[in-house]
Amino acid sequence: MSFDEVVKAGTLSLAEALALFDRLAPVELASLVGTWKGSELRTGHPMDGLLGATGWYGKQFIDAESVHPLLFYTEDRAAVFPVDPRKWPSPTIRGPVGSHRADVETAKFKARLRKVEYRGQLSATMIYDDWPTLDVFRGVDEDTLLGLMDARGMPSPYFFVLRRDANAPALK
Repeated sequence: MSFDEVVKAGTLSLAEALALFDRLAPVELASLVGTWKGSELRTGHPMDGLLGATGWYGKQFIDAESVHPLLFYTEDRAAVFPVDPRKWPSPTIRGPVGSHRADVETAKFKARLRKVEYRGQLSATMIYDDWPTLDVFRGVDEDTLLGLMDARGMPSPYFFVLRRDANAPALK
């Protein structure tokens, strides 16, 4: 089964997702520069469905020191804005995050990139500034990544797909 077929199917077991992740190529930091549209890869993780239901758009990498780890659509979906991971997820915010923009938006970059060894391979990894969390990336092709979120206290990794978006909505 091709990667696109796996993503279209939408659900894998944790073991299948880890095996897929392990087969993919490590990623160089410079190859991440750009804006990426995200989607979830369901594995039975407690976070499955959370990002999709809240208007998550994806991530933006300016350079190794300047990363917006969470981009969400505005209420009208005409643009995207960066969210402070310390303010979302929040028990007081249900549904699309766009209507809570004033409470969660940040102008500051909230993550950076480093190469980290994970599951035996050295690959580009996003490190959140304020969370004990890593997003490790493996490459499917130059415009598609499989990401794995590993956080302290999380029972298993959370998987997502990023696709480079040359026509990304403007940051506002």
